[in-house]
Amino acid sequence: MNIQGFFARRPVFTHEEFTAFLDAQEPRSVKTREAILCHYTKAGRILHVRRGLYATVPPGLDPEKCPVDPYLLAGKMTDDAVLAYHTALEFYGKAYSIHQQFLYLTSRSSRPMTFRSYRFRRVLFPKPLRDERQESFGVIVSERANVDVRVTSLERTLVDLLDRPKLGGSWEEIWRSLESVEFFDLDQVIEYVLLLDNATTVAKVGFYLEQHQESLMVSAAHLHTLRKHRPQQPHYLQRNSRSPGRLVSEWNLVVPTEILERSWDELS
Repeated sequence: MNIQGFFARRPVFTHEEFTAFLDAQEPRSVKTREAILCHYTKAGRILHVRRGLYATVPPGLDPEKCPVDPYLLAGKMTDDAVLAYHTALEFYGKAYSIHQQFLYLTSRSSRPMTFRSYRFRRVLFPKPLRDERQESFGVIVSERANVDVRVTSLERTLVDLLDRPKLGGSWEEIWRSLESVEFFDLDQVIEYVLLLDNATTVAKVGFYLEQHQESLMVSAAHLHTLRKHRPQQPHYLQRNSRSPGRLVSEWNLVVPTEILERSWDELS
């Protein structure tokens, strides 16, 4: 495969991937590799997105206007990047609305970046996962335009969004998005939420599953397992929220009235 073939199969690629491709053909000096990248950038064949990250420009298109897949960019921001939270929902086509911010989990240092109208932001893997070296729990590899992208499973995404709702948007956005998912592996949901070791998150997940017990075929055994790990004292579903709420004693959880009454349905 020649360089043009590499570009044709790689709509987004890293400096390391391009270097590995060149070296597989014949060893080249660092200066030569940089000269090749510089040549194709000036020729408008590739677009420099950020340090170490490039996008391929299809023949005949303007580099400044050609479409670039933001999900592929987010998935290449670091070598361990995982699309997560609302971005994962969008990736699966399950988001109620489309955001211009793309979130990815990583253990690496990575500054926020804006490319065109897209904003990219890193989120550290949750500490309990890092402590147990379980960062890859519930992470799948999905192919998109010949590029492998790591993304949290729908099961992990459900838990992550309830764990950190600010990364999912409004409660209406989270609820409507999650309700578009027809099936969850509930055993994986429970295993993951217990791995996070956060009683409040357990209660949130339990509350959500109980609210959707029939549609998601949630068994009494699933709910019983979660109840054993709920908080001992009432906790707020959303910290530092001044929104009115009511205590759901089954989960020791103070839930905003807008969720209990599904206030957004009144506006539909």
